[in-house]
Amino acid sequence: MTRFQRLAALTVLTTLVLVTIGVVVRATNSGMACPTWPGCFEGQALPRLDQGFGVWAEWIHRTVAALIGGFIVGLAVLAWLDHRDRRSLVVPSVAAVLLTGYQAWLGRETVRLGNSGESVLAHLASAMALLGLLVFVLVRSRYPARITGLGGNQRFTLLAVFSATATFALLLFGANVTATGTGLWFADWPLMDGGLFPGLVGGNVAQVLHRWVAAVVAALVIVTWWAARRVHPDRPVLTRLALLGTVLFLVQVVIGGAQVLTRLAGWTQTLHVAFGAATWAVFVGLAVTSYFLARGAESQGWGAGAGSRPAIGSGAETGSGSAAGGPGDGGDAPAARTRRQSIQAYVALTKPRIIELLLVTTVPAMVLATRDLPGIQVGDWVWLTVWTLVGGSLAAGSANAINCYLDRDIDKLMVRTRRRPLAEEVVDPNRAVVFGIALGIISFALMAYFVNLLAAFLTLLAIGFYVFVYTMLLKRTTPQNIVIGGAAGALPPVIGWAAVTGNVGLPALFLFLLVFYWTPPHFWALALRIRKDYAAAGVPMLPVVKGVPETTRQIVLYTVLLVAVSLAFTAVGRMGLIYTAAAVVLGGIFLLQAWRLWQVGSSEERSTAGAIKLYRYSISYLTLLFAAVAVDALVVIPLVR
Repeated sequence: MTRFQRLAALTVLTTLVLVTIGVVVRATNSGMACPTWPGCFEGQALPRLDQGFGVWAEWIHRTVAALIGGFIVGLAVLAWLDHRDRRSLVVPSVAAVLLTGYQAWLGRETVRLGNSGESVLAHLASAMALLGLLVFVLVRSRYPARITGLGGNQRFTLLAVFSATATFALLLFGANVTATGTGLWFADWPLMDGGLFPGLVGGNVAQVLHRWVAAVVAALVIVTWWAARRVHPDRPVLTRLALLGTVLFLVQVVIGGAQVLTRLAGWTQTLHVAFGAATWAVFVGLAVTSYFLARGAESQGWGAGAGSRPAIGSGAETGSGSAAGGPGDGGDAPAARTRRQSIQAYVALTKPRIIELLLVTTVPAMVLATRDLPGIQVGDWVWLTVWTLVGGSLAAGSANAINCYLDRDIDKLMVRTRRRPLAEEVVDPNRAVVFGIALGIISFALMAYFVNLLAAFLTLLAIGFYVFVYTMLLKRTTPQNIVIGGAAGALPPVIGWAAVTGNVGLPALFLFLLVFYWTPPHFWALALRIRKDYAAAGVPMLPVVKGVPETTRQIVLYTVLLVAVSLAFTAVGRMGLIYTAAAVVLGGIFLLQAWRLWQVGSSEERSTAGAIKLYRYSISYLTLLFAAVAVDALVVIPLVR
């Protein structure tokens, strides 16, 4: 083990200890025992023995934090001295120093603000981000400086990253419960007032969402462990890490129940967060380890001397960033391109035209929800909308970039997609998948910070559903792929509603259904046009598997459902004349075009022309219908006077 690795391991372990001490401080209400910062009292460096447990607990918390700050500065120094040619170690080590400074500032603000809920939540989020960054540095230090292979399949890495991000989100939901003082809102566990689905009303929202999200994350971590065993039996380190993370998570869940049953006993609060932090650290380690193993790298172990270089894949990292695992890292890069061409290629990975269509459904949902919340200031609403759109765009770009990575083999076989950057091999696949992951993480962070946790988690859920359920599980296995997978594209209006209200109301669910039932006729119209492409790529889209007549029949059936939902929304959303008229007229045109397409029968030429017409109209339909939602919410003309 090198001296850099030893210090990195020590820093990770000490950070976990610090998190645990911080919970002790919070559970015992010792956070304000020391009224000044960074010391406890003016002119007194060390507390007196008679000043009580609270003072000593807070002093120890601050002292260990200062010690870790020294460790992290030392880590950055060693990174420069021993590994200055490895940007994948130097950059994150320096970033850890900056994040530590921010964490110290947050600590001071927490004291100044009297341990307010928002400051405590931000302090924990920053601490977890720092812990994750330190784990990355530790794991990265175990692998060669340069990895010459082009890399293998990163599918499990995507699952591990998603699990890690979900555990981070759950920690924030738990911290929000503490911040809102709703830890004992329900006296029973795992039920909530005797049921699993209580209404989201008043002060119970934080606690209900925390438990629901915990159930989702529990399923996710178990699936991750199962996938590690199933997909990588030859890589026991992945199975062991996944098992460890799953066990830690399940123990944390049990302790969470004990919190309720013991009326928030201090030891349960401490262990609950400690196990949560450890779970987060393990899944970050799992994700990073999986990435490098997929790249074909072998761990250099813990026995090499300081500053030594492994024989396998050895070679210094250059300023161009040829090594894997950090900023600018990648395998053998494609042919040199200008910066503008590279930017254009990465932008193309995000599929901007699809993003535009998704955002069309977000803002009207926010406008409709705002109608019920007149207390929101105009300026606040504008900024909330901006950040929701930015976060949603990055999330959609993340899902699309990862989709391009996963589908790059079949994209080469289809005329419509063969010009995509990965199909043309103008972007390195490993850089593309890291780019997609980075967009998703940034999206979640922005949504959580500037919008709210529920909107952030729903955004994460949309990415996960599109990547894992649609792209990885359904697209190549069933003609119903777009029906089930369409749920991912139907979430933006729900996210918009949650961004404004902090919960999910019945109108938001109907907006979800609108997009959900719109997706099959919209996409099958496109599939009819390019069915030969899908046949060549072996993708079982409905026109390929069932033929043109059955596809057009299904288009009519789903269009009927779509129009029915749009009309039912008139009552559910308390819509007026403007929306109702739009739903009737636009829906009638949609039904007419779908019916005409069905009547064409098996005529290839006429069905293709009709499919193109219906596909183009479907885009106009969704845009105009949601525009009518927004206008109707702003200019209320009641149906009945």
